[in-house]
Amino acid sequence: MGNVLSGKWKQIRGELKQQWAKLTDDDLDHIDGSWDRFVGKIQERYGKSQADADREARSFFDNLV
Repeated sequence: MGNVLSGKWKQIRGELKQQWAKLTDDDLDHIDGSWDRFVGKIQERYGKSQADADREARSFFDNLV
């Protein structure tokens, strides 16, 4: 999943902000295509467990591709 994220990062930033509005531009700059950082920011901003954040992110990308 990480390869998909890093490969399409610039193209999907807008869609990520629509899905997770609490992610700031600074967050997205910091994540810079890293799956672990992305899941970590979802955890941090939304108070989710790592497993829930990972599952939600994977579901989003499964529907995106």
